[in-house]
Amino acid sequence: MSHQHPGGHHPEPEPYAALRTKALESLLIEKGLLSSDVVDAIVRNYEQDIGPLKGARVVAKAWVDPAFKQRLLADGSAAINELGLDGSRSPLVVVENTPSVHNVVVCTLCSCYPWAVLGLPPTWYKQPAYRSRVVIQPREVLREFGLELDESVEIRVWDSSAEQRYMVLPERPAGTESMGEDELAALVTRDSMIGVAKVKVPSARISSLSGRG
Repeated sequence: MSHQHPGGHHPEPEPYAALRTKALESLLIEKGLLSSDVVDAIVRNYEQDIGPLKGARVVAKAWVDPAFKQRLLADGSAAINELGLDGSRSPLVVVENTPSVHNVVVCTLCSCYPWAVLGLPPTWYKQPAYRSRVVIQPREVLREFGLELDESVEIRVWDSSAEQRYMVLPERPAGTESMGEDELAALVTRDSMIGVAKVKVPSARISSLSGRG
């Protein structure tokens, strides 16, 4: 498969369904039945909140339950079915981040994405610039997301397809040993499950955890 840098490709035509959606949205806005702010808010909600909450539950469960984590890494689809999520649409492979290996997910052909656990894909995930560059220059792309990895860390890029989707099981942050499953899930972000970020504990939360001792 060949990959092109952002500057060396022609814009790809949008799918017919996307064009129809945009036309309908424009018509509703023109007639005053819908505002662009409302549309943006709804999309943002599904991209960043509603969808990723499912994946966050999966990650938190894996962090506190070693047996579940083992099943998740062996068969992602079957494991998330245990939590009442629909993992049967496309086989889901879960790859684990460790101190020495960092995984990142892409779809080089279009925008295949684990909808069952992450909801709608972010806009940047669908852009040719990300889809081509993260395969060739993963360390540089991650740096642009604000994620600086030591040169000793191996980066593995996983290419999703219609037949198989990937999700990252991020590292559990240090200092969260006393946190419950719900608290842990609240820390997990969509980007950490794609692999362009790590899970972090807010400084205020660290202070409160220290007070528990």
